This record gives sequence, C-alpha cells and structure tokens, in this order.
Amino acid sequence: MSNIPLAERLRPRTLDDVVGQTHLVGPGGVLRRFVEAGNVPSFILWGPPGVGKTTLARVIAAQLERPFFTLSAVTSGVREVREVIEKASKQQFFNSPSPILFIDEIHRFNKSQQDSLLGAVEQGVVTLIGATTENPSFEVITPLLSRCQVYTLKSLNNDELQQLLERTLSLDAELKERNPRVVETEALFRFSGGDARKFLNIIDIVARATDGDIVIDDQTITDCLQQNLALYDKNGEQHYDVISAFIKSVRGSDPNAAIYYLARMLAGGEDPLFVARRLVILASEDIGLANPNAMLLANACFDTVHRIGMPEARIPLAETTIYLATSPKSNSAYAAINEAMAFVERDTTNRPVPLDIRNGVTKLMRDEGYGKSYKYAHDFGGFAEMEFMPEGLSGKRFYTPNTSNTTEERIAERIKTLWKGKY
Repeated sequence: MSNIPLAERLRPRTLDDVVGQTHLVGPGGVLRRFVEAGNVPSFILWGPPGVGKTTLARVIAAQLERPFFTLSAVTSGVREVREVIEKASKQQFFNSPSPILFIDEIHRFNKSQQDSLLGAVEQGVVTLIGATTENPSFEVITPLLSRCQVYTLKSLNNDELQQLLERTLSLDAELKERNPRVVETEALFRFSGGDARKFLNIIDIVARATDGDIVIDDQTITDCLQQNLALYDKNGEQHYDVISAFIKSVRGSDPNAAIYYLARMLAGGEDPLFVARRLVILASEDIGLANPNAMLLANACFDTVHRIGMPEARIPLAETTIYLATSPKSNSAYAAINEAMAFVERDTTNRPVPLDIRNGVTKLMRDEGYGKSYKYAHDFGGFAEMEFMPEGLSGKRFYTPNTSNTTEERIAERIKTLWKGKY
C-alpha cells in the first residue's frame, strides 16, 4: 500500500468534497458565500479535532487562487510570524487580494505572538484564518478577536460518517483494489467519535493490518484497534466527550470516574499540560473559595508536569485530580465575575469613581478633592467603612458566598459584620 495516509489521499480539494459542516459550506453557507463572492474576511474556525479546519482553509485558498502561508502555533514564535508576514507582503501586487495566512492551534500563541499579527490583519497584508479546539473567547486576545469572525465546526454525525464512508470506498483507488465490503459500522462510527481524521485512520489501519479483501465489521475494527492502539492514538488530540466527562466527574465529586477519564486521556497520548491546565481552571471555577488550597495545588501540579513530563507526570495529575474531586465545591467567584462583567456590558454609563478613592497624585487633583476623605483601613484596625461603589450602585451585590462550605460561611459572616447588612 501507499505510504500516504488515507486521510491525506482523500483530503477534499473543493467545498463540494467536504463532508459535514453544511451550515458553513452547504448551499447558502457563509463560507461558501465568501468563496463565491471572492471576498473572504479574516476568521477563526473553532471546533473539535478532525472536523476539517485545516482542510477548509486550504480549500478556500485554492478556490480563490490566493497565496497560502501556514504556521503552527506549537513551533512558531514572533520571529517566524514576522518572517511569514514579510513574505506575504511581497506577494501582494496593486489591487490584488491579500494572501491567506493559516495558523493552526492559534490558541497556543501567547499575547506577544498574537499582538504581532494585529497590524498585518488590520492593514489587509494578510487574511488570517485561525484554527483552534479551544474557546476563542478565552484563548484569543480581544483586539485580534474583534478583527475576526468566529465560525464553529461540529463533529460529524452518523449520517455524515456514512456519507464519508461511501465517498472513501468509491474514490480511493487503493481501497477499491481490495474489494472492500461493509458488514457493520457501529464500532467504526463509535471509535471515530465524529472525528473524520480518526475515521479515515481506522479504515487505514484495517487495510494495513489485513491481507486480501477488506471487511469492515465490528469485530475486525475492535481487534485492529487493540493491536494498533499506539498507531491509532500516536497523533491523537483530546476527544471532547472524554475531557468533558473528566471535568464533570471532578466537578461532581466522583474521584473514581475522574481517574478513569484521566487514564483514558493519558493512554490516548493527550498532552499532560493540557490536562494540567484544565485542573487549574477547575480549581478556580468549581472549587474556588470553598478550598483556596486547591488553586495552589493545581498550579504546583502544572509546574511539576511541565518540569518532569510523562510518564511520571501521571502521578501529580492523579493526586491533583483526586484532591479536586474530593474537595468542597463553590463557583461563587466564577458567578461573581460573570455577573459583574455582564452588568458592565449592559451598563452603558461611564460611572465616575468616587473622589474619595481616586489617587491624588498632583496638587491640582488634590485641590479637586481626589482622595480627600480616604480612610486608610489599617489606621482603623483593618476596616474603615466607606463608599467604594460609583454613585447609583451603593449596595449592589455581585458576590454571594456559598455558605454550604465552612470557608465561605465564615466569609459571609465577616461581610455581614463589617458592612452591617449593606451587602
């Protein structure tokens, strides 16, 4: 058989070849309309692995006949970004459309790397297409996000997987020579998990693991994957269902389920730092003030995993997973910042900060009353009652302690005592 993987042999060349994502590339789909109009803005494709993010970028560039540059956020730094932008600028001629710059795993770029893209995107030197498995709202800086539309890609459903199977067996010359016969598809669909790349890799594994005619049935698929687990998962990325189950098991205080899903991710070749990042988020979002030590342990876990790597990293990951799963839970800080941010977005008035707590750094500001009546809390035993909220928001409460845990029960009592029922 050819050394070229099946997924590469069958990579779509036009939008009509793409299976799934009909909301974007089907009749009337927004990406199809862009291509038909010949005018594509910068955008970010957000979705799970194996749903066609890279393929769509390549197809769009090919159909528009635009120069295509690509960077991987895993291996590229600011220098590489600037070099590619310089090359792209040299490809531009008078009134010609801008080249396309595709950045895979753009969520892995840090702030300075993302900042280095802003000028080129804003000036139209390049049309940026980013791909990410992470929520761009949290992973992409606001100035860059404001210059890009975000389009969500979905895992393939069983009907779409069936369509992909039929396309594969009818188009691939190497498979057709082996008289492929489909008996059952349940295992094939289940193991692929809506990931087109995994789906094609499984078929490739079956073809390479057997001689003669190819038979696709549940037993053959299961046996081949057990024998070729390393090959199947060598380049595997997190499966959304498994990471979701892991997070929900920790949140739901089930250490056994959490450890099980942790083992599945690590056995599948998941990046341990990805798991460690999720534990830091869990410690803040779901445990929070109920047990502030959870954040300390999760951060220590992240640092340790970064230093030692696998296989030893499995131990601090397991320790932290169990600790977080068995810890008291509170999302009060998470809820407080969400409510405050939602309020700020709705509150269109530019509420002035009270004069008493402004910083009077110049004589003019002090003459205007900046900081005039400020009470330094430590001069009053650690607390001095003042109004810190802008006018019109006195008594507005965003943080509500979760008194089902002892730590926040004490916090609630302290707030009540200090503020005499104001909050």
